[in-house]
Amino acid sequence: MTLLSYLIRGISLGSIYAIIALGYTMVYGIAKMLNFAHGDVIMVGAYICFYAMTLYGLPPLAGVILAMIVCTVLGMVIERFAYKPLRQAPSLAVLITAIGVSYFLQNAAQLLWTTNPKVFTSIVGDDLVQLFGGQLSISYVTIVTIAACIIIMVALVWFTGKTKMGKAMRACSEDKGAAQLMGINVNTTIAVTFAIGSALAAVAGVLLCSAYPTLMPTTGSMPGIKAFTAAVFGGIGSIPGALLGGVLLGIIEIFAKAYISTQLSDAIVFAVLIIVLLVRPAGLLGKQMNEKV
Repeated sequence: MTLLSYLIRGISLGSIYAIIALGYTMVYGIAKMLNFAHGDVIMVGAYICFYAMTLYGLPPLAGVILAMIVCTVLGMVIERFAYKPLRQAPSLAVLITAIGVSYFLQNAAQLLWTTNPKVFTSIVGDDLVQLFGGQLSISYVTIVTIAACIIIMVALVWFTGKTKMGKAMRACSEDKGAAQLMGINVNTTIAVTFAIGSALAAVAGVLLCSAYPTLMPTTGSMPGIKAFTAAVFGGIGSIPGALLGGVLLGIIEIFAKAYISTQLSDAIVFAVLIIVLLVRPAGLLGKQMNEKV
């Protein structure tokens, strides 16, 4: 049962990484840029939900919805003022800007909410589900996290495949110039992509802090890096790839902590990524693109 318990914990952690990775993979797939401030949007969402529940006494669901709204607006503001002016700029300029936005959000959080760690109250409580006569215990947070990941993935696959905006996103991903000639507003499509990714970041931040209840201005930094790793692992630009990469990364991390070393777990995660990319440079589900010369 111990092995199964670790597996479930790994899937739960991986589900959080997968939800975060969606923000990276959608923005990269459509705008062809890496939004390294995405991890800090996670932190902002967690803080909004925390203060909504503790200061204003809002129920957890209302706190999550408020966090999603704030992060959606924040994501669109970041895209409008930080990234849109650099649409035609070299990728290095966009990357440096993204790092700058990340540090700006972290320092703004320190000024607004101080550096003192906050104890985050789980949005679903600390109750456990007992299975196999009490031999296996699964927390409500774990169940909600895995269910939320599955629902979000199914909804996004449906959205990108069946809706007008989703098809516009796919068209922009293939060729922005051709999409614009067909009447698609590329700027609006990219802004909506940032909005969706940021809203999901808020959900991921709340789930992350519910499972690991310490909240501080740097909370989103390492999960953001690991989620980016998951996106690359699964094939950046692929929604199913974000799910696969996130879950596998979570399982590897939990098993590495349990059976090898808690200190070396992060190194093992990144070592596995390097090995996978040596074998499949485009990631597990990514498509190898041949450039025309």
